[in-house]
Amino acid sequence: MSEKVNIFWFRRDLRLDDNKGFYEALKGDHTVLPIFIFDSEILDKLPKDDARVTFIHETLQTMRQTLQDEHGSSIAMFHGKPIAIYKQIVEDYDIETVYTNHDYEPYARERDKEIKSFLEANGITFKTYKDQVIFEKDEVVKKDGDPYVVYTPYMRTWKEKFKTIDLEIFYTNNYLDNLVEHSRLPNLNLSDIGFEKSSQEIAPYEVTPTLIQQYEATRNFPAKDATSRLGPHLRFGTVSVRKMMKKAIAEKNEIFWQELIWREFFMQILWHFPHTKDKAFKSKYDRIEWRNNEDEFKLWCEGKTGYPLVDAGMRELNETGFMHNRVRMLVGSFLCKHLLIDWRWGEAYFAEKLHDYEMASNVGNWQWVAGSGVDAAPYFRIFNPTSQIQKFDKEHEYIKRWVPDYQELTYPQPMVEHKAARERCLKTYKSALN
Repeated sequence: MSEKVNIFWFRRDLRLDDNKGFYEALKGDHTVLPIFIFDSEILDKLPKDDARVTFIHETLQTMRQTLQDEHGSSIAMFHGKPIAIYKQIVEDYDIETVYTNHDYEPYARERDKEIKSFLEANGITFKTYKDQVIFEKDEVVKKDGDPYVVYTPYMRTWKEKFKTIDLEIFYTNNYLDNLVEHSRLPNLNLSDIGFEKSSQEIAPYEVTPTLIQQYEATRNFPAKDATSRLGPHLRFGTVSVRKMMKKAIAEKNEIFWQELIWREFFMQILWHFPHTKDKAFKSKYDRIEWRNNEDEFKLWCEGKTGYPLVDAGMRELNETGFMHNRVRMLVGSFLCKHLLIDWRWGEAYFAEKLHDYEMASNVGNWQWVAGSGVDAAPYFRIFNPTSQIQKFDKEHEYIKRWVPDYQELTYPQPMVEHKAARERCLKTYKSALN
């Protein structure tokens, strides 16, 4: 067995610079072997042409190339259950410490617990760091230590706390020569992990000063290309949240800044209340008698509800893996309130389709539209899918783009009448909650 090494395990932090755990590993006493594991526990549930898997694979290949060209190193790639991979790695290398960054989702927490106890039983230290958020877990809580369950007071405390810290950027460039000198570490093609290249592409993010400055004025109009497309890049860590936060603050735009804080709000909710991934935060909402009509769900999925703005959103999602935030609220509300279909069905569909799917935000937002979550809209707030057009797509630009047939005879009739659906929803919710 060769000399001791440290491992850095890339996960949802797919970048070489400003990566806290990677930075700490590189500063350690031993050379660093970077690894990535395509986790079969996660991959086996995904469609074989999943755009996110293509994106992860391509990002890793770019990172490998950089390390090979500039540092004579690479990233070792594996496929399987993480615990099985670690059993194999421990046989092949003399490991001192495994470094990685925190992951807050329930599955990830269980996985890391299992890996940690296995490594420690083999005399190997497991160190994890905060990297994908500014504040985590219970760093922003009420004075009595309880977690915030309403966004606005959380956001105010977050901002107060932020004033007291120095936002450090972790420049790894000075330390990259501490990587193992081996540029032919195991590689994997998409086909090796049972996937094929997706026809959908994850758009590059755009966070220009102009976009940030105009964000408040333009963000609610789906026809405008005025969103940052940051979601997938924060999700997979191809961009550092610290650098994005610095940009938002430099432009002094509170609204853009607060969107980044919303992300952390939902992350700490999932951390404190892991049951919310599949149970209502307000438990009485699990008493609602959902209709769960499978034919109606299929029409919603396909964008054939007869409501053009709802259909535009669903067709955009199906074709591109993206949906405008304002429209997400409407299609979510329509599913839960107009069709009385369980929010978990919608959450699972978004989980499969959205490029920027992140459990904490997706669950948080779905529970918000269903009325069952933290800081939720009151259950009697039901978006009118027709008047929303007047407010946010007056010229029908967005609708024409995604539902060109909306004025033709072939376009479906509304599958449910708004007023009747509203009354049915209020009655069903009331009988469950009273």
